[in-house]
Amino acid sequence: MSLANEIESLKTYSCGDRCVLSVYLNTNPADPDNLKGAWKIHLKSGLKRIREYLEASGDENEIKNFDLLTKKVTEEIQENQHELRKSVVIFASADDELWSVHYVQVHVKTSFHFENHPVVEPFEYMYKAYPEAGIIMPSLGEVRILDTAMGVVKSDMTYKFDPVQEVWQEEKKKNKADQSVIGQSRISVLESHLKGNMNSFFKGMSMNVDQLKKKRGWREFHVAGEAEMANAFAESIRDVPASCIHKNLNNSKPQDVVHQVFEK
Repeated sequence: MSLANEIESLKTYSCGDRCVLSVYLNTNPADPDNLKGAWKIHLKSGLKRIREYLEASGDENEIKNFDLLTKKVTEEIQENQHELRKSVVIFASADDELWSVHYVQVHVKTSFHFENHPVVEPFEYMYKAYPEAGIIMPSLGEVRILDTAMGVVKSDMTYKFDPVQEVWQEEKKKNKADQSVIGQSRISVLESHLKGNMNSFFKGMSMNVDQLKKKRGWREFHVAGEAEMANAFAESIRDVPASCIHKNLNNSKPQDVVHQVFEK
């Protein structure tokens, strides 16, 4: 299920009494408030405050439900500490019908909610800023593509141009020891294609981009590369990119690319 569909599903979920715990936890190690794993204290104290409120209300059933969810959520986060990125978002119901966990690379303000429905607004805001999106980086003879969602890189792909068959094909990942340098003759052939008509050269990637958009559920895509190539690529494909950045990021780490594109 795409994040967009999941958000819509969360909006329709409700129960009679308070039985849904929504957790937004800032776990960003670069945040001064999280020095020495302080998020653990924030998690514990935030859940404790809600329980104290429930104790004051005197509803034993709600307290029982909350205790069950507190245990489940705490264990989930503790058992997956190695997966922590900038934030954790969890929606959970006492009847186990709802259990939605997201480890995301998007900043969020820590907050906890125990209601009769999921508190979705912060999650929706995060999604609007970081939806499912492709980042496309064209260069001489190859096009690197990152499949992302909520600031997390789900896949890092490379398409290479075959000058003999004149088609673009996804390159299977190889070990560094197996990789070979592009030969001078191949570079010459590629340069001749580029000089002939750069827009036409990249046009063959249009179908691949369309297929990826459909398969990966992209809400948008971005193009990044040296000005001439980035512009030519953006003009050669059917849909208009959300942004076109004139910067060569092909050799950058995936997360650095995401930062350059979304947090520029």
